[in-house]
Amino acid sequence: MQNYVSYSDAGVDIEAGDDAVTRMKPLSDMTKRSGVLGGIGGFASLFRLKDLGDFDDPILVSGTDGVGTKLLVALQADKHEWIGQDLVAMCANDILTVGAKPIFFLDYFATSSVKDSPLLRVVESIAKACKSIDCALAGGETAEMPGLYQPHHYDLAGFCVGVVEKAKLVDGTRVKPGHCLIGLHSSGIHSNGFSLARHIIFERLGMKITDTLPGGNISIGDALLEPTRLYVGPVLKLLKDGAPIHAMAHITGGGIPGNVARGFPQRLRALVERGTWCVPPIFTFLQEQGPVRPEEMERTFNMGIGYVLAAPRHDAMSIVKQLESLGEKASIIGEVTI
Repeated sequence: MQNYVSYSDAGVDIEAGDDAVTRMKPLSDMTKRSGVLGGIGGFASLFRLKDLGDFDDPILVSGTDGVGTKLLVALQADKHEWIGQDLVAMCANDILTVGAKPIFFLDYFATSSVKDSPLLRVVESIAKACKSIDCALAGGETAEMPGLYQPHHYDLAGFCVGVVEKAKLVDGTRVKPGHCLIGLHSSGIHSNGFSLARHIIFERLGMKITDTLPGGNISIGDALLEPTRLYVGPVLKLLKDGAPIHAMAHITGGGIPGNVARGFPQRLRALVERGTWCVPPIFTFLQEQGPVRPEEMERTFNMGIGYVLAAPRHDAMSIVKQLESLGEKASIIGEVTI
């Protein structure tokens, strides 16, 4: 008699995966918006641009990203309720830099075992973040790969598609010397620089995830896991109201030096003045305890500025006040120079 083996013997549980898709459907449904055709479970996600309203020349904009080794901190803390916002924000904030409104989102979740993973907690957090910016969670992929991932570990990737009218594309061509740089404050580390942060805190200092951050009333885990801020709502409101925003930058890997001038004409550069905003305590702690040179901090972390706008000088203070009225903290942090 032959001793047959199955996919489950190799560590892949098809039934668990199918059950997860069924349980994720209500999460996807809660993000549904006009334009979405069908639902999750098919081979492809469909969106009808006509349902978006009047566009003379719509431009589709796409972006993809992950959240890096911040996932390891979430695993240490067993706290996955915020990580979905990180994923959505990393993608949606990127496509926002050209003025695009996110319309639908796809996620990729890979793990060693679906049963032993926080899949539904993560997808729920993705769905909540999508709903907060009127972006449909239109589909995704769950991959079970025993042998490639450690038990209980997982990886995430996100894919965001947005749309912008060509005439309203924010492409940096109108940026001129003398334009002000307006920094929107971050909520913390966001999703970049975690390999260095983890090295300092857990390896060099030997701290625990539950230890209190010195000088603060927050645990190390909560300080590190504070989710990436979504700038979509306030910035789109400014653009809709006609604010003269001529370039934008999402401050991710490379920090302020590596991102602010990416959308400028090549002959222009950004002059950022230190001290024009308050650096959050987590960055001061990392710099002192590393210790880390200032230039290394600035090219690794956002240092408290998560998003930057370039606008004419005479409009800058008005834009700051508008942002503050929309719940954002903002500061004029520098100017565009030759």
